[in-house]
Amino acid sequence: MAEEHVFQQLVFHFRNGDEWTISHKELADIWISRVTTSYGRINGGNIQEIHPCKSFKVEILPEADHVKSTDINTGSLELGMFGRATKYQDIEKMDLIFDEEETKQIQIYFPFKQKDPSGLDNAYQSSKVSQHNGHLYIVIDAERTVDDDYPEI
Repeated sequence: MAEEHVFQQLVFHFRNGDEWTISHKELADIWISRVTTSYGRINGGNIQEIHPCKSFKVEILPEADHVKSTDINTGSLELGMFGRATKYQDIEKMDLIFDEEETKQIQIYFPFKQKDPSGLDNAYQSSKVSQHNGHLYIVIDAERTVDDDYPEI
């Protein structure tokens, strides 16, 4: 029988180096489409196994709008994580962590298209905080936006 791994948390990695850790209990819904295995060199480093996905969407509960000072720069501390995620579209990748010791994890890269010459923001990322329930909705997809996938918010 295959060993079962229980999902514990995810960690978003932003293009400026910031991170955001979200526990399993702080997620209302998550969907990752077509994760593949590829091999590539990123920023001139060693060739490594990478896991790009075709599409990603998530609904995050208000209790996740917290900041660990070790994860993020002080400018983002003032915004809160929901504010940061809606102001900047720069989530580059995510770690899915399956056990408390962090021995089993998968790093997933999101689809990316440069929004402007700075190269930080992703034209494929959209996000919105619902006025009804306070949840944060994020969609990273080449063809769909947060409004397409969550029209009721």
